[in-house]
Amino acid sequence: MTQPTALPHPPALPRVAARPDPQERTPRVREVVAAAARVLEAEGQEALTMQRLGSELGIRAPSLYKHVAGKAAVEGLLVTDTFFALGDLGHRAVERPGRSGPVAALLRAYRRFALERPHTYRLASRPGVREHVQPGVEVWTGEVFWRAMGEPYLAQALWAFAHGTATLEIDGRFLPGSDLDRTWRAGAQAFAGQRTRTG
Repeated sequence: MTQPTALPHPPALPRVAARPDPQERTPRVREVVAAAARVLEAEGQEALTMQRLGSELGIRAPSLYKHVAGKAAVEGLLVTDTFFALGDLGHRAVERPGRSGPVAALLRAYRRFALERPHTYRLASRPGVREHVQPGVEVWTGEVFWRAMGEPYLAQALWAFAHGTATLEIDGRFLPGSDLDRTWRAGAQAFAGQRTRTG
C-alpha cells in the first residue's frame, strides 16, 4: 500500500529584526551570571539573593555591587540570556523544521527549553524583570512566532498557547493521566492549519 504524501508546509517567513549583538560583560559579571544560573535552576527563585550569590562565589555579598547593580540587574542579565537561548532555538526550528513543519518544530523547541529550565523560564515571565533586559532581544525572540505563522494575531495566539501550556505543564496543572504530548501535537496541528490557510 502506498504511503500518503505529506502536504507541503509553508516556508518560514524571513526575519525582520536582526539578532542583537550581546552586550559586553566583564569576566567577573559573566562569573556572577553563571553562578546565578546555577543557583536559580538548582534552588529556585527564592534562593536567588545577593548573599547566596556571594556564598556561591566565595566572596562577601557587598563586593558583588562593584560588578552588578543588584539582584534586579542580575535577573535582567539572566533573562537576557534566556531570550537569546529561546530565540536561537526558535529561529533554528523554523529555518530547519524537518517534515513536521515550522509550527510543530517551534513548539517542540519551546516546550523542551521550558521543561529543562523551569525556574529560568518562569523568571523570564515575571512582571517587572523586563526593564533590566537588553533592549531589542525580546522583540527578536518573539519574532519567531510571526515567522512561523505569517500573521501577527495568529503569532500572538501561538505564543499564548506555547507559554500557557508550558506554564501549566511545569506547574502540574493538567488532569492526572493527560497525554501532554498529544496536547502539544493537537495545538501544533491546529495552528499549522491556520498557517496553511493564511500563507
